[in-house]
Amino acid sequence: MSAVVYLTLLRPHQWIKNLFLVAPMLFSFNLTLYNIIKVFEGILIFSLCASAVYVFNDIHDLNEDRQHPEKSKRPIASGEISISTAFILTIIIYSISLGLAWWLNKGFFSVIIVYTILNILYTLKLKHIPILDIVIIAIGFILRLYAGAALIDVDVSMWIVLVTFLLALFLILAKRRDEYLHYVNGKIVRKNIDGYNLDFLNAGMVLLATVTLVSYIMYTVSPDVITRIGSDKLYLTTGFVIVGILRYMQLTFVYGNSGSPTKLLLKDVFLQIDIILWLLSFYVIHLIG
Repeated sequence: MSAVVYLTLLRPHQWIKNLFLVAPMLFSFNLTLYNIIKVFEGILIFSLCASAVYVFNDIHDLNEDRQHPEKSKRPIASGEISISTAFILTIIIYSISLGLAWWLNKGFFSVIIVYTILNILYTLKLKHIPILDIVIIAIGFILRLYAGAALIDVDVSMWIVLVTFLLALFLILAKRRDEYLHYVNGKIVRKNIDGYNLDFLNAGMVLLATVTLVSYIMYTVSPDVITRIGSDKLYLTTGFVIVGILRYMQLTFVYGNSGSPTKLLLKDVFLQIDIILWLLSFYVIHLIG
């Protein structure tokens, strides 16, 4: 069996989520070589942990995945990798990630433990409780922030926590919407679509897009942020946030292409350019003061 199959099992496209570990370093302006190396190591370790969780999820959801139009192609659901092999691989990968996390940073290790427990509970039970299921996934992004902050010993801003949580909920609802459309089109999907309908998902996305944008604007004009950034012009970056949210809503509502936020981000050049310009504008404003 080729290494590509095993790599596919680990869902490397999902590792992009772990770039949220970089956020505390970026927004605290602690871009030293030492911190960059520490965070890079943390991303690799967190990716191993997340992959172990993904494999565990694939094992548990085997029967449901076989009925899904896309997830049936995954290595375990398609029969390319046996359950026993996948289970052994999970144990090995997770053990390595735990050992490396303990060696790298004790606070980082603690976050990984919490992340693991939360995701196991999610896989076994919580994913079938509407609204709570999307909240649990969003909390996973918050934990990534705390993992990144622990690595470089900085505090996590309440603003970054709030905006990240809201943005994560927005993206997750877009994914749920895609799953619901599979359902109404006669394709069988997993049970976690129970408790949702198209009106709720559409309204939820619009609500969260609005609240996310308002929260970001409040962040840019907050006195403590202005003092830390050294400029009162940070509000100018709001344009890129608006464009990014509108683009994602276009991809969701117009093109029906929101099943995988990570794959979407990796493929959509428009979003990639918008994010790069947003980051550049953020740092230019900080440097100019």
